[in-house]
Amino acid sequence: MQISPSILSADFARLGEEMARVPDADWIHVDVMDYAFVPNLTMGLPVVESLLAATSTPLDCHLMIDDPDRWAPGYAEAGAGSVTFHAEAVKAPVRLARTLRGLGSRAGLAVNPATPITPYADLLPDLDMVLLMTVEPGFGGQPFLDMVLPKIAEARELVRRSGCDVWVQVDGGVSEATIGRCAEAGADVFVAGSAVFGAEDPDRMVRTLRGMAEAASSLPADA
Repeated sequence: MQISPSILSADFARLGEEMARVPDADWIHVDVMDYAFVPNLTMGLPVVESLLAATSTPLDCHLMIDDPDRWAPGYAEAGAGSVTFHAEAVKAPVRLARTLRGLGSRAGLAVNPATPITPYADLLPDLDMVLLMTVEPGFGGQPFLDMVLPKIAEARELVRRSGCDVWVQVDGGVSEATIGRCAEAGADVFVAGSAVFGAEDPDRMVRTLRGMAEAASSLPADA
């Protein structure tokens, strides 16, 4: 069970300090938005490069952008530990995933709440993670969409059948109230923004969420 706090909910004027507040995090989740694929604009590669220099925690870059085939490799080249692109935006997912892996990054495929995961089952051998959006992408602080829970279970079953070592990540509305349901459905990587950075002690919340996920998980201990 891994927790990836999203700095979308952190203080953008103090991102270095904010990342230092969660030393027990497995990843730092970075939402890159271009005001085209989603109706919001956040940060791009120059900011990510600065973040990489300010933390030893690996960056989990979620690219909510048009034309990831062109732009995603730059994040891997910069040193991001994981780069996730959207199924709804990518043109050549296998080629892009292989490129990211070749540059030393984990390759992730994200799908929006209304996008089915089954059509992408054949891509699993070329992926390290599938990200299931549990809110509509674009803004933090949205309520969790329970309608995605069956898709989490479906993704976990597809991974099991493939025999591949692929993580199932959920992003959106993850909190103490929802993380157990996600873990029970089969998720093993959890993006939490406002739940972590809105807490009085963000690092304690990271540990709390991880413990709740471990307690609720339907996965074997060594999964």
